[in-house]
Amino acid sequence: MSIWQPGPRPAWVQALNENTDPSWIALDPDALAAEARRRTGLDDFGSDDFWEPYRIFVASLRDEAKLHTVGRLIARDDLLNALQARLELTEWRRRHPEITREKIEKPIFITGLPRTGTSITHELLAADPRHRAPRHWEVRNPCPPPETATYRSDPRIAKADRQIRLWCEIVPEYDTMHELGGDIPVEDVQVMGHSFVSDEWMGRHVVPSYAAWYNACDRVPAFEFHKQMLQNLQWRCPGERWVLKSPSHMSQLDALLAVYPDARIVFTHRDPIKVLPSVVSILYSTAFVRSDEVDVAAMANWFTGETCKTLLDGMNALRASGKLPPEQCFDLRYSDLMRDPIEALAGAYAHFGIAYPESARQAQRDYITNKPKGRHGGHRYEFSDTGLDLAAERARFADYYAAYRVEIEG
Repeated sequence: MSIWQPGPRPAWVQALNENTDPSWIALDPDALAAEARRRTGLDDFGSDDFWEPYRIFVASLRDEAKLHTVGRLIARDDLLNALQARLELTEWRRRHPEITREKIEKPIFITGLPRTGTSITHELLAADPRHRAPRHWEVRNPCPPPETATYRSDPRIAKADRQIRLWCEIVPEYDTMHELGGDIPVEDVQVMGHSFVSDEWMGRHVVPSYAAWYNACDRVPAFEFHKQMLQNLQWRCPGERWVLKSPSHMSQLDALLAVYPDARIVFTHRDPIKVLPSVVSILYSTAFVRSDEVDVAAMANWFTGETCKTLLDGMNALRASGKLPPEQCFDLRYSDLMRDPIEALAGAYAHFGIAYPESARQAQRDYITNKPKGRHGGHRYEFSDTGLDLAAERARFADYYAAYRVEIEG
């Protein structure tokens, strides 16, 4: 496999990794939990259902992820952050039970295969000033709950920006794949990360034992935690509706609807032939932030044409079953979004019966103007990098191309 490879490590990362033994950075689940309790002065982590995935993940991280020194430091910080957030969220809900009565009504979820325009769709819908989207800073540090008056000036924004931008210092090419920043809307997998039932954790690390557990687990608890997080975030800083996003929802639509039965879902559609090499390269680069020993061939086997087809078949089966009524879902083609984003989004607004005033359209146009495509350079990948047979993959998705009128790219 000749998949794209990142450039050399920055000198400080290389020096630290070459001259230190990462094993001195302890990854012990009980010690980390004790440290989180000490830092916050709190003891209640909330629902006990997180302990099993948490312990499985930490063991998998320690024994399988092959973290270098910098990667181990980042992983430890991520774990402590998630634990502290759980403690603080639980305490705020205890002290302010009115948070638990916050209603999350008719949220909009954006999902589809990875790299099909879910991020830009999410960001554009979030640019509508009436909408509420979870942003990196408030998901990473959700307490005290954000407030409308200080939402755009909260000091947690700059802090979160420094933390997440570290990824791009370690792998500078990351900016060409997915923009990172403290004030950028984030995926639901990050919102769910504090529950430890989230493929955010296996998206950042090579953790096969955790992945095996996750692929067989009940996802409903993750969405229940997700709802608790949204209640916390909107309590003092509401919007007319939530706009949310994650390609991962393609594998857990039943669980999503169990917690959000009135959800409105935008499905993004793009040529899967463009999806495959892009997904492999971003998965590789994310893991490479934390490890020098990432098996590219193994990673390519995690997300194949067969994987894509299974996800698409699952979506179609759910929709055919009647569990997701037609009025609650909208199909958005990537090609339409790229040609005329405002016109493409107008279809979604109309389908869901949401007014689309000029103020919303102009805010979205301004967002596009301030975020030109490719401003950080191009994300370089080719289908030939995958080693797959192009004709066979085209045949695999023939029904999908026809059913959703997906434009073949290249």
